[in-house]
Amino acid sequence: MKNTNQFRLASRFLLLMLMAALVLGGTTGCKSKKKIAREKAAAEYAARVEQAKKDLTAILNDATDWSLAEKEARVKTIKSWNLQDEEVLKLIDQVEDKLARERADALRKAEEERLKKAEEERNKAKATKYSDVETALLSVAAAPDLATANAKINQALQLFATPDAPVLIIISQDGGFNDYDRPTTIRHYLEYLKDQKVYRNVVEQVKYDANGKIIELELIKK
Repeated sequence: MKNTNQFRLASRFLLLMLMAALVLGGTTGCKSKKKIAREKAAAEYAARVEQAKKDLTAILNDATDWSLAEKEARVKTIKSWNLQDEEVLKLIDQVEDKLARERADALRKAEEERLKKAEEERNKAKATKYSDVETALLSVAAAPDLATANAKINQALQLFATPDAPVLIIISQDGGFNDYDRPTTIRHYLEYLKDQKVYRNVVEQVKYDANGKIIELELIKK
């Protein structure tokens, strides 16, 4: 009987010890997992800080082949990490200022290109619209001899209502205002082209009468 009781006490003791070990082991395991998670999070944070510094510095020093849109997207991603590193925050401010200037410069260049293209299209339209006048003026300047030049002058004058039709030559433009050279007539201008043998202007505007004859010619220097 005594041995039986001792056995039962020993069994209970062993069971309690086993339960305690399990409890202690579980607690230790939970603490280890939390520690590992903290260490992992810290390592990831440090890696992002390092990557952010690397990318931001590269952008700041023009050491990437990224487009402006790609650089802006990268900064947006870095900001989404919510890093509280002082150096990273300072770099973000510097890079954002730089990209803002780049964006403004890109917009300015795009507008300049748009205006240039629009001007080229207008000049092309003018050249097509006034091609008969342009051809007449060029033919006088390019005439190989005096007789041919005189013949071309007579042909060109057929486009005009009178040989005294005024010719205005724009020498500069500023703020929507034109500065003109001394006025002349179409006959005098054609004689000038015959003598100089070069045509350096472009037709800017032509005014016609009811019969379709030119009553005023406006040129602009190339």
